[in-house]
Amino acid sequence: MHPLDRFAQPVLALFRIVTGFLFSIHGVTSLFGVMGGNRGTGQAVAFMAWPSWWAALIELVCGLLVMSGLFSRVAATLASGTMAYAYFMVHQPADLLPLRNGGELAAMYCWAFLLIAVLGPGAWALDNLLGRRRQHLIAVRS
Repeated sequence: MHPLDRFAQPVLALFRIVTGFLFSIHGVTSLFGVMGGNRGTGQAVAFMAWPSWWAALIELVCGLLVMSGLFSRVAATLASGTMAYAYFMVHQPADLLPLRNGGELAAMYCWAFLLIAVLGPGAWALDNLLGRRRQHLIAVRS
């Protein structure tokens, strides 16, 4: 066992929390036009405009779910797919390489959320609390 292994679950939880928070901020800026707004324009995306408004809604909702650790695997899978779509449909047609097409953030979020979906939420997640409560209720009824 490596000495750093004892920190794996708390660090995974912190990674999930920070990634979810940063992702949700993207949704807030695009939906409400705050903090620079959509792509630095200072404006919100048009209501229900495809795909920008829906992507911003997914960023906000999935970011908050991932950050809290509630339904985190499902939310991370949806967020990862959204960022894959963003990379291949928005960025990749401009150029193959992420550094040249501006898609490095979309690619990083895609892989970060895939990691969270596969490894789970870590130690500090609402999913863990709900799971313990369900197990306790099942044990009490038995």
